[in-house]
Amino acid sequence: MIDYSFFAPFTKYHSFRLILTRVCEMNGEGDGDGDVTMTPEGLDWKFSQVFGERTAGEEVQEVDIITAIEFDKTGDHLATGDRGGRVVLFERTDRKDEGVNRRFLEGMDCSSSSHPEFHYKTEFQSHEPEFDYLKSLEIEEKINKIRWCQTANKAMFLLSTNDKTVKFWKVQEKKIKKICNFNIERQKPTINGFSDMPTSSKSCFINGGFINNPLNCRSSNLPSGGIASLHLPMVTSHETNLLAKCRRTYAHAHDYHINSISNNSDGETFISADDLRINLWNFEISSQSFNIVDMKPANMEDLTEVITSAEFHPSHCNMLAYSSSKGSIRLLDLRQSALCDTHSKLFEEHEVPGSRSFFTDIISSISDIKFAKGGRYILSRDYMTLKMWDINMDYGPVATFQVHEHLRPKLCDLYENDAIFDKFECCLSGDGQRVATGSYSNQFRVFGCSEGSSEETTLEASKNPTRRHIQTPPRFLRSPGNDSLGVSTRGSDEINGNTFDLSTKLLHLAWHPSENSIACAASNSLYMYYAA
Repeated sequence: MIDYSFFAPFTKYHSFRLILTRVCEMNGEGDGDGDVTMTPEGLDWKFSQVFGERTAGEEVQEVDIITAIEFDKTGDHLATGDRGGRVVLFERTDRKDEGVNRRFLEGMDCSSSSHPEFHYKTEFQSHEPEFDYLKSLEIEEKINKIRWCQTANKAMFLLSTNDKTVKFWKVQEKKIKKICNFNIERQKPTINGFSDMPTSSKSCFINGGFINNPLNCRSSNLPSGGIASLHLPMVTSHETNLLAKCRRTYAHAHDYHINSISNNSDGETFISADDLRINLWNFEISSQSFNIVDMKPANMEDLTEVITSAEFHPSHCNMLAYSSSKGSIRLLDLRQSALCDTHSKLFEEHEVPGSRSFFTDIISSISDIKFAKGGRYILSRDYMTLKMWDINMDYGPVATFQVHEHLRPKLCDLYENDAIFDKFECCLSGDGQRVATGSYSNQFRVFGCSEGSSEETTLEASKNPTRRHIQTPPRFLRSPGNDSLGVSTRGSDEINGNTFDLSTKLLHLAWHPSENSIACAASNSLYMYYAA
């Protein structure tokens, strides 16, 4: 066994990380694809920023509640959507001076201690409230999902959807051009059309914005002594404004509410999923889509499950996965058939005999799934747990993390006030070593999922987050990278005692694609956290 402590300060640089990878491979360690399997230590999470924080006693407008969060692939831009149909973009600004200091920091073998800093960039109205007269149904403007697309020519592209319509947006900087370098300086006219300058100093440029009578434009209007030299006015760009333009609208393809959209790695297609169908779209064609999954039975009384979430594989354009209300995940291969009536793999946890109750089907419904960066693992979130699945092993999850086990005695109360139907999202770190999800009382939880890790942190979304490490010995140990049988089940019976507030829930969060930074939404506030 090699002592890696010597290499620790250098692992952030590619050259030293490559050396460490080669050493590990020679000693039979690592995962075989160039990544080093190292057990991470618990991270020290700190508050970074907050946007739209409420003051004490301030009433939150429902249209301001955040309903979607998404980082782009670089992590330099962040998009949020709200119930009012607005999309707000944030841009990272702390990297502007990083290039200047990078060479110095590398020479000193240290890194910048500044935390990620995002600033407001722009916002636009993505969706408006509509009314379906055929079905007598109101369509909310609420943004359900946002997905970033590939950039081109410094323009940003993204998809946003409400319950029925997906829109493709282009956001780019537009330069404002102005005419300057006039021979005579133009004066601003007053209300009655004349400036407050003497008559002899007035200019008479008809196209320059003046209301002077051109018939009275004589040489007396020129400055005394005449003009030494004449020069042509010039068109210059003084300012840049961000302009959001809807390039395409993908509508009239879903009879039920859209719950997911996902971009394909080919950069040409994407999917949109509702309760019973998944449609495949081409970015360039908005008039038609191809139905690849149809779960609608001939008789709706025979309906037993619905689609809850769908996502494309991050690198294989022919593969996608979708989850259902029965707690199962189906992996599809578009090469097998055009209409994916049959799945290539089914992932579901086998029910323990005698454990079934009235709430079993409700709490086992999966509300969100995410592929890990490499595409081998799928993270799913149901009401009680987070589960990690290996797409090469379909007999059960490789890791299970208890999130709401302390609420199990209160399922009756949660059912009566509909809190049991809350749909919490989940996310993974870029290196796949940690997972995170939200909970009640504006809390979110971070779990370490590497082999041998017992990291588990609970944080509250506030400027001064109360942090608590919970380390519970696992009853069955199995984690990604370990081929032994069993299920890793970790968790605590309670979070912060018995106190929890069902009215304050953290449903939406996103992990930075390459750094330990999390953005989460608590009502109308966007909180940013980072770990050194």
